[in-house]
Amino acid sequence: MTYVTCPTTRYHPAVVAQKAATTQLLAEGRFRLGLGSGENLNEHVVGGGWPAAHVRLEMLEEAVEIIRALFDGKNVNHHGPHFDVENARLFDLPDEPTPIGIAVAGERSCAPAGRLADLLIATEPKAELVDSFERHGGSGKPKVGQLPVCYDPDRDAAVRRAHEQFRWSLGGWPVNSELPGPASFDTAPGTPGPRTSRSRSRAATTSTPSSRPYALMSPPTSPRWPWSRSAATTNSPSWTGPRRNCSPH
Repeated sequence: MTYVTCPTTRYHPAVVAQKAATTQLLAEGRFRLGLGSGENLNEHVVGGGWPAAHVRLEMLEEAVEIIRALFDGKNVNHHGPHFDVENARLFDLPDEPTPIGIAVAGERSCAPAGRLADLLIATEPKAELVDSFERHGGSGKPKVGQLPVCYDPDRDAAVRRAHEQFRWSLGGWPVNSELPGPASFDTAPGTPGPRTSRSRSRAATTSTPSSRPYALMSPPTSPRWPWSRSAATTNSPSWTGPRRNCSPH
């Protein structure tokens, strides 16, 4: 899956729909499309400004409506408050529509996600996100979460690399989405610099069954979050993330 891409500012929803349908065909039905309301760092580059959160959610809802219609094989003409689509159709479609996940960060984003999404996506393992998603119509739907993991045979090296490359994960999505450039992450609340002590950065270390350590960059997780932490180890059969030194899962 894409984890999350933004179908509103840099990429028009009709273009996202076409790319997702093609990817689903190439993946033979294994692909899932993750959508979100975007982040300032990525979206401001096209010069359209950075809309307020409620506007971004309105844009996301309209984008999902367009993408769903195209996934259904319809000839789409759409003239809405944020997007126009002129006589668009996807001519190569998978046998089953591509499942759509929607990213959430709080109650306000959980409402449209529960109604519109086939699955929940979250960058933080918070039980209240699952509860809100289910209250708004997401009961029984899959939930996907992110857990940054940094692996190294040397424990100190794993912690050091986690500090250097993954401290952005500690600020929380409501903070991260607003930051306009990479330099902002160095000064944002909750995102300590590379030399900050381990206790302040909340980087936890643990070991795989073969006693090879990795660093776990995450705020305290809730036991109610529906994933298995064993999936974070690279030598676990359930590991599906990219094989690299510092990988989100």
